[in-house]
Amino acid sequence: MFRLVTLNLNGIRSAATKGLWAWAERIGADCIGVQEVKAQHADVAGRFDRMAGLDGHFHFAEKKGYSGVGLYLRKKPREVVTGIGVPEFDAEGRWVEARFDTARRKFSVISCYFPSGSSGPERQEAKFRFLAAMAPKLAALKAEREFILVGDVNIAHREIDLKNWRSNQKNSGFLPEERAWLTHLFDEVGLVDVFRTLNDRPEQYTWWSQRGQAWAKNVGWRLDYHLATPKLAATARREHIYLAERFSDHAPVVVDYDFTL
Repeated sequence: MFRLVTLNLNGIRSAATKGLWAWAERIGADCIGVQEVKAQHADVAGRFDRMAGLDGHFHFAEKKGYSGVGLYLRKKPREVVTGIGVPEFDAEGRWVEARFDTARRKFSVISCYFPSGSSGPERQEAKFRFLAAMAPKLAALKAEREFILVGDVNIAHREIDLKNWRSNQKNSGFLPEERAWLTHLFDEVGLVDVFRTLNDRPEQYTWWSQRGQAWAKNVGWRLDYHLATPKLAATARREHIYLAERFSDHAPVVVDYDFTL
């Protein structure tokens, strides 16, 4: 089995103080994809560059305390690729890809952090530019190799994926254009929302606002995904969202795949 976890940390230093490292030791993952590291190389080196016996590989943002993604891996990849080739977003540290290529297959695991548009129209336009760049990139990658992308997509796809969908239809994260982009990714590009192939129940949320009593009342959104090529998605066997402890305003999403590297 290949156990793959995704978690938006909302700051690696903060998550570490809340017990993340002890949990990672217990969960026994082969790979942990993290987003919103909110740190630079100097902050991570010698302190957070290993987790539960896994080696970390990162794409940091140029701006301090902002964005950044990482992959903690049990097996050494053949190659690590950072960035999507768009300077605007590569400066923000949004893509790290580990490639495990053999004579038999080409396989990647990716940690990706999609922009949020909730702070205002300017950031929403940036989010739309990111989505416009990502669709052809993912289609081209799918034509070349099998992959699983994990990360905070910052979009709830369907009404089942957030508590108050009626009142959020004009809000970033549930805009019709954003939801249509995910539908295109699934129906046209051919990627698979792995979690939903295993769990079609309502109230399966991965993020809760820090305002009000969103966590206590489970007023959440499902923003964190495993997006996979169909062959790999078909190997998914078990999923769970870990809720017993809180390391961040997001919860870890764990999926077990029936293959080994």
